[in-house]
Amino acid sequence: MRLCLFVSLSMAALIASGCASHRALAQKSPPPVSISTNAPEPIITPDTSLSAKVVRYNSVGRFVVLSFPVGQMAQVGQIFFIYRAGMKVGEVKVTGPQRENDIVADLTTGDAEAGDDVREQ
Repeated sequence: MRLCLFVSLSMAALIASGCASHRALAQKSPPPVSISTNAPEPIITPDTSLSAKVVRYNSVGRFVVLSFPVGQMAQVGQIFFIYRAGMKVGEVKVTGPQRENDIVADLTTGDAEAGDDVREQ
């Protein structure tokens, strides 16, 4: 009987000391740091402008064949700018005809080469 009482008291003491040390550790941890700035959150908008690549250039007829990504296509009469190595080198006006992702555009100013980038802006 004494052994049972001794074991019970020992277990209770171990449990109490374990909970007390856990509570002390929890109190010692620093509060979370909150950084407050008065700067407004940035507004993020997706780029929905059209872009294409020059697939072919006909210097005699001064027209180009533009290839657009799947799901995007220019409208007839739309004006685009041609860029080579980041520099604007020409301007085209979409005239058609269209076949799948390719469409024909007349070169209105400047120059073009196969591989040039074409953008709305």
